[in-house]
Amino acid sequence: MGWDLGAARSFVATHARVIDRRRLSVVLGDDGDSAAVVAALDGYRNPDGGYGWALEPDLRSQSSQPVGAMHALEALADIRDVFTPRPREICDWLAEHALPDGGLPFGLPHADSEGEAPHWRDADASVSSLQMTAQLAAQAHRLAALRPDVADHPWLADATEYCLSALEELREPNPYELMFVLRFLDAAAGVNPRAAELVDAYAGRVISDGPTLVTGGADGEALHLLDFTPYADAPSRAVFRPAAVVRDLERLAGRQQPDGGWTVDYQTFSPAAALEWRGYATVQAIRTLRNGGL
Repeated sequence: MGWDLGAARSFVATHARVIDRRRLSVVLGDDGDSAAVVAALDGYRNPDGGYGWALEPDLRSQSSQPVGAMHALEALADIRDVFTPRPREICDWLAEHALPDGGLPFGLPHADSEGEAPHWRDADASVSSLQMTAQLAAQAHRLAALRPDVADHPWLADATEYCLSALEELREPNPYELMFVLRFLDAAAGVNPRAAELVDAYAGRVISDGPTLVTGGADGEALHLLDFTPYADAPSRAVFRPAAVVRDLERLAGRQQPDGGWTVDYQTFSPAAALEWRGYATVQAIRTLRNGGL
């Protein structure tokens, strides 16, 4: 099944945030300027070196948050940033907010909670979250493959150890936890033998021939194979049959809407977030489809 890149470009131009428009320009190899992506990211950056201001659309707070740092690292990894100090500065910020066990809490306290999802408002800042720490470490490891200053950062070493230790005891991960854990293992496998040894086991928990329903989520909320393994060169791809990957690429292509964009099936909590998530999801879909050869 095909998809319409021109319609997708038009959707992003007319609906998406500047950060997503800039990211797409780089992803597509247009006249996109990586420095412009960093400049757009700086609009979400706080003086403490962290990121807020709804970089995570369902967390509208101005405050610096771990999930904001994750989105920033993801964008910087996508553009292969080897020039700016931002990745190292984000690691410094994460080190300041890491708990003694090396993990990061799901969220930090904040007063401006308008329009945010309950899971951000109710986050316990006193305990480490495997789901949050794994997604942060996954994006940091993508950058670490390009940057010694990230690869050698003490925060990343501590976060990696926290995740690997937690995985030794993890029995029943929820779908989102499994998604971020597998992305972490894929990103760390090339430099960490313990991570490499766990890839097959955690990839084996993924349903490859249909949706993974999210218990307690929105009606119809589910994750799919490419959510767990979005990169064609990831170690986990070797676990899945090529035919299953092709089917899911076709499914993703078929999810393009008449307006050219993609939607999300999870609940959003403000009008702004609903639109911002669509722009983000559209850029992610385009990147995944092109990476998969569609």
